[in-house]
Amino acid sequence: MPELPEVEVTRRSFAEQIAGARISSVFLGKPLRWPLGVDPQELVGRQVLQVRRRGKYLLVDLDRGMLMLHLGMSGSLRFAAELPLPGVHDHFQLTTDKGLLRLHDPRRFGAVLAVSGDDDPLAVKLLARLGPEPLEDDFDFEPFARGLKASRLAIKPLLLSGKVVVGVGNIYASEVLFLAGIRPTTVAGRIGRERALRLHAAIRQILARAVETGGSTLKDFSAADGNAGHFQLEANVYAREGLPCKVCSAPVRQLRQGQRSTFFCAHCQRP
Repeated sequence: MPELPEVEVTRRSFAEQIAGARISSVFLGKPLRWPLGVDPQELVGRQVLQVRRRGKYLLVDLDRGMLMLHLGMSGSLRFAAELPLPGVHDHFQLTTDKGLLRLHDPRRFGAVLAVSGDDDPLAVKLLARLGPEPLEDDFDFEPFARGLKASRLAIKPLLLSGKVVVGVGNIYASEVLFLAGIRPTTVAGRIGRERALRLHAAIRQILARAVETGGSTLKDFSAADGNAGHFQLEANVYAREGLPCKVCSAPVRQLRQGQRSTFFCAHCQRP
C-alpha cells in the first residue's frame, strides 16, 4: 500500500509539470471507492494551479474547486505527454495541454473526489482529524509526547492510527521503532521522555530518507514519472524475518498486530 513517502514522491514527480495545465477532457473507468461527485464535463476547461499533499491525499487545486486523490491499496499515478490507451485497471484520467494524468488501480480502493475546496464538508470530514505532518515544522515534540502518554494502545498500532502523527504506515512504523529501540508491543503511555524523543526524531529521519530514496517498491509502486523506489533495500527489519539483525545479528522476528505484519529485533528493541 502506498504510504506517505510514496504519496509525497508521487506528488513531487508531476506537480511542477502539471501546474498551469488546462483540462481538455476527463476519462472515467470502473467505479472507485467513492464517486467523483460531479459530471466529468464540469472539470473541462479548468486550470490546475498546484498539487499539495495532506497525509495520503493528493490535493490538486484548480482555478475553481479541487480534486482529492487517494491511491488506496494498489493505486499509482502516471503523468506523461503521451500514454497508451487506458487499460482495464485504469480508472481515471485528466487530459491537459501539458500531458495526461492517469490513475492505475487494480484493486479499486483508490478515490478521486471533486470538491469545492479545503472548506468543502467532504474535504473537512476526510482531512480535519488527521494528525500533524511528520516532515513539517508543526510536528512538535510536546504534543506528540502528550499523545503517547494519553494512549493505552501498543505503540505500533497507535502510530498507524494517525492520531499522534499522520502517514507512518506499516513499513515505516517497523523501521521507525527499530531506530528508536522500542518494542512494537510496548504500551505507548509507558514510553518515557527520553525514548519518546528518540521516537520523534526517528519518525522524521526514516520518512525523510524514504522520500529521498523514492519510497518503497515492494510490488509495483512507481512514481508518476515511472521511477521505482529503493528504500526497501535499506530496511533494517521490515520483511526480514529470520535474517540477522544488521546491528546485533540476532534473527529478526515477525508478529501480527491488528492483522498487520510487524518486524522487530528482540535484542535491540526493548519493551
